Amino acid sequence: MNIYVDFDDCICETARAFTEIAERLFGKKVPYEQIRDFNLRKSFGLTESEYEQMMLEGHRPEILLSYEETPGACATLNEWIDRGDEISVITGRPSSAYEASRRWLDEHGLSRAKLYCLNKYGRDSFIRNSDFNLELEDYYSMSFDYAVEDSPMAFRFFEHLPELKVMVYNRPWNQECEFPTANFCRCSDWNRIREQVENILKISS
Repeated sequence: MNIYVDFDDCICETARAFTEIAERLFGKKVPYEQIRDFNLRKSFGLTESEYEQMMLEGHRPEILLSYEETPGACATLNEWIDRGDEISVITGRPSSAYEASRRWLDEHGLSRAKLYCLNKYGRDSFIRNSDFNLELEDYYSMSFDYAVEDSPMAFRFFEHLPELKVMVYNRPWNQECEFPTANFCRCSDWNRIREQVENILKISS
């Protein structure tokens, strides 16, 4: 099976780290549980320049490498790889974050997982014609059986795969979103994600 896995807030605790960064840089104290919008500029009440500064800080290599693993993520992904599944970690991080992101995966035992930066937002820093960057047309030529995602803003990137089963990692900012189809399932943690995938496999076998 081919499995799409988002990086931030599915494999590592990025938003929790950004709550600390926002408080350290700007004195903005917003508890993680109160992050109601995936757009952190809105959630933290930042100006555009403050938001840019926060994002630059949060994507420095040493900061990226400090992010905590989401409990159970790496163990589950390695189980799937061991049984022959192909794992593609597809992130909206800028290409400048690739090396640190790749190193984080390797240091957490996920050296066998592929990593791609998907140019979701048309960033100027996007490096074309590389092995690890995807333009949208490249991404849309790929096929997946399962996906693990937390961001409602990313759901539109699954519209070309009507049979895709999407495990939505439960986060404060996706509590009120409507799922596009019945193929979307909310999961509280990686144990639930694993169980859901196994249940689907049993039904289809």
